[in-house]
Amino acid sequence: METGLRDEIASLTVEHLELVLIAMCIAAAISIPGGILLTRRAGMRRWVLGFANILQTIPSLALFGFLIPVPLIGGIGKRTAIVALVLYALLPILRNTLVGILGVDPAVRESAVAMGMTGRQILWQVELPLSIRTILAGIRLAAVATIGTATIAAAIGGGGLGVFIFRGISTLDTGLILAGAIPAAAMALIADEGLGWLERKLSPV
Repeated sequence: METGLRDEIASLTVEHLELVLIAMCIAAAISIPGGILLTRRAGMRRWVLGFANILQTIPSLALFGFLIPVPLIGGIGKRTAIVALVLYALLPILRNTLVGILGVDPAVRESAVAMGMTGRQILWQVELPLSIRTILAGIRLAAVATIGTATIAAAIGGGGLGVFIFRGISTLDTGLILAGAIPAAAMALIADEGLGWLERKLSPV
């Protein structure tokens, strides 16, 4: 493999990782508090989850395209790509946060109340520790999916490993397609295994 190609693979891999990390941090910062809020606001669940489900049904390339003309968040480049990736990552984290907290045994929650714990204490000391495995499973699903979806970012100038894939498709060069696909697949496997290990490590059971 030529030195120039190796350097470009390394550079685009780092760029791809940056897209994924930024999108995942934003999605988690929105979805985890949002999921906690939905456990306290039953009336909002249908509408919020419905909206997140609709976002998941939009084809990824179409969503990237839809966002381009949107003021402030649209345009060509990384910003639009990150917004699209965040939208795709919301549902798994949101849903798993909601399911995890609602799945806490009511008897455990009642015992905490009987001990005089406040709502905030119950959340931080009881509900979140007991639901952490489910929440991390949602983050794991979102991370793996986001790594794959991020390859589409190259179509709107977002960079990442998709640059090789689109370049390979346009020139019918299988080597270039593999130069983008193999690092992306490896990144997804590492994320899946790493977050799976963390999920098991932090599980209270």
